[in-house]
Amino acid sequence: MYESAMNNDAMTTNLSNNQPLDADLSAQELSAQHLAMKASPTKGSPVQKSTIPNELLQDNELLDDNQSALDEQMPDMSGDDELDELMDGELIDEEDEDGDDAGSVAGQVVPVTIDVTHTVIEDEAGLRIDKLASKIFTDFSRVQLQGWITDGSLLYNGSVQKPKIRVKAGDVLHLSTTLEQHSEDQPENIDIDVVYEDDDVLVINKPVGMVVHPGAGNQTGTLVNALLYHYPQQHHLPRAGLVHRIDKDTSGLLLIGKTKPAQMALMEQLKDKSVYRHYQCVVAGDAASLLRHRRIDAPIGRHRNQRTKMTVMTAGREAVTHLLTVTPLNDNYCLLDVSLETGRTHQIRVHLSHITYPIVGDRVYGGRRQLRAGLTEAQRQAINNFPRQALHAYTLGFVHPTTGEDIEVTTPIPEDMQQLMAVLSDGYDDE
Repeated sequence: MYESAMNNDAMTTNLSNNQPLDADLSAQELSAQHLAMKASPTKGSPVQKSTIPNELLQDNELLDDNQSALDEQMPDMSGDDELDELMDGELIDEEDEDGDDAGSVAGQVVPVTIDVTHTVIEDEAGLRIDKLASKIFTDFSRVQLQGWITDGSLLYNGSVQKPKIRVKAGDVLHLSTTLEQHSEDQPENIDIDVVYEDDDVLVINKPVGMVVHPGAGNQTGTLVNALLYHYPQQHHLPRAGLVHRIDKDTSGLLLIGKTKPAQMALMEQLKDKSVYRHYQCVVAGDAASLLRHRRIDAPIGRHRNQRTKMTVMTAGREAVTHLLTVTPLNDNYCLLDVSLETGRTHQIRVHLSHITYPIVGDRVYGGRRQLRAGLTEAQRQAINNFPRQALHAYTLGFVHPTTGEDIEVTTPIPEDMQQLMAVLSDGYDDE
């Protein structure tokens, strides 16, 4: 079975309403944290605070201007990391007809039947059918409800009427429909690490090597397949409730809505930057040089010749990355704490490569520049053999869609990055 909330190595903080969720950790504190990790490689990193603007997790270029983002199906870009998408689908009822917990049988898709009646009251008289329906059946989008009015799933006084008909007190709306499975993705019994969970929200710590959702060349073994097994009632949500995603070879926290209202609310937070994430990464570069690039402002677009790559280009879209803290591991390698002001595809990797300080292990954007002078043979081997970009989404903050609480979740740097840091800093603190 999967690991349930809370993982002992993860930290969750509930903050009072309107309390700022900012994070800044001094270089001295982060250095102390690093020393502690050297002594105990599995020790979790603390929550970090910062006054840098929140990360923008939405790529507006993917939105159709003629349709609400909440009703838009997004293109498949399962290889992207910092790109975050809005997704839509259909909400499920949390219980089946017998009142049993819909998620009680792992791996089984649970058909959900909706059968609800509403009698119009005086205050509602004069509203259009579709507008009233969107007010009383809040689990569904207005587009869904308009479709059900048209196809007869939502009846007005027992008959099919046009959405624009205005209601009178005492009229009856009756919604009767069975929610369809949102996709053909199949449930698979794959372990997942749940670091936060309640009735509305999940936060998953995605391991390295796991693709977030099925796509070309990755039809099975994804996080979505795992979610559909452990939370079968989410089969009616787009991408099983995912709100954003990270690349296969980037580890860290992902936010998931367990119900349609929660997913829609979290998507709205992506638009207004109430959701934020911070990253940690190991880069090839000295601290003094990196500190001259605390704010990287360089537009990013798709590479003209290598279409799977992104690059800095004048015709690209605005992209801003902030280096919150820079902690030297040795004279030529550092641990960075990074936040995003925008959310472009591969943004962190592209920006750090652009300023000539690439992430260790990044085969796409790093190349030979990962190898700096003065390395021992063990350090050279550790860099050459590191199998993925040393990038980890370690902090996730959001406003709870039901309670309104500010929630912050953090998870420690994974063991492979801790081991890499230990090798790179071996002997450095003794100099």
